[in-house]
Amino acid sequence: MPIDPYILLLLGTVGLAALLPARGTGADVASGASTAAIAFLFFLYGARLSTREAVDGLRHWRLHVTVLACTFVVFPLLGLASRGLVPVFLTDPLYQGLLFLTLVPSTIQSSIAFTSIARGNVPAAICAGSFSSLVGIVVTPLLAAVLLGSGGGGFSADSVVKIVLQLLVPFVAGQVLRRWIGGFVARHKKVLGLVDRGSILLVVYTAFSEGMVQGVWHQVSPVRLAGLLAVEAVLLAVMLLLTWYGAKALGFGREDRIAIQFAGSKKSLAAGLPMASVLFGAQASLAVLPLMLFHQMQLMVCAVIAKRRSHDPEAVAAEQSGEPGEPERSEKSAARARTRVGTGNR
Repeated sequence: MPIDPYILLLLGTVGLAALLPARGTGADVASGASTAAIAFLFFLYGARLSTREAVDGLRHWRLHVTVLACTFVVFPLLGLASRGLVPVFLTDPLYQGLLFLTLVPSTIQSSIAFTSIARGNVPAAICAGSFSSLVGIVVTPLLAAVLLGSGGGGFSADSVVKIVLQLLVPFVAGQVLRRWIGGFVARHKKVLGLVDRGSILLVVYTAFSEGMVQGVWHQVSPVRLAGLLAVEAVLLAVMLLLTWYGAKALGFGREDRIAIQFAGSKKSLAAGLPMASVLFGAQASLAVLPLMLFHQMQLMVCAVIAKRRSHDPEAVAAEQSGEPGEPERSEKSAARARTRVGTGNR
């Protein structure tokens, strides 16, 4: 049951924003730095995304369509259904944050790591996570504009321009320049990973500082927080069951079902935080709270499931006998995928 150290850093950043929120000129500087950090984050996402891997993965199109449907159709439908929990379990701002959570793309690194641990189809998990992140750059803001409306901070022509300039343009620039900088990005993965995480911490500090100055945290009580956790636990359980048994009903094999379960039931903290900052403005601190809690919950639950799947008699027997018929998975891909579950592009 891992506690992601990065969550502790995020909580520490929230505490710093509560004690020492940025005000006046400091707030302007923090806001400008946060805007630049978001653009740089999405530039790096574009530079890292391997177009070749995505093209190679197209042969598993049924699997990828299934993951995308879970991420951008089933999740949002469940989010809309949770509207009935207001005001008994959720306040309206918390519901808006929960609905935004359901619109965020899937993870990449943690989905790959858990798929590898559970002896699933690792190459499919890599491609599924990459496709989801790529589609989410466009689909998440569009869905937020349609489903959240004015409750999401007021979507206007100015909001659209901000989304394009801060998210889409840097991402496309990263993809275009990948041919020349891809090697550099790969060689300095650890250093750039620290830049990634530092940028997200800056985004969180700016959002929560603005929320503290405007007093939005007075809207959250311990009872409401407990209600949010309960709703998110049910949401995660429904998606884990649906992705596993739904994939079985669609005729997928065990390894593909594992990839679908982990890629289709998870949400990306690193993609969601900067998106929320652009989309919600001053309300971003409440909007990202459900996502932060869901992120830690999905890591803890999926770690247990992955470990149990790795001991399935079917998986052990197949590995010992070396039977053909399962999706191929090179040792190199599996070893690369067994990375530590951090936040990176999650």
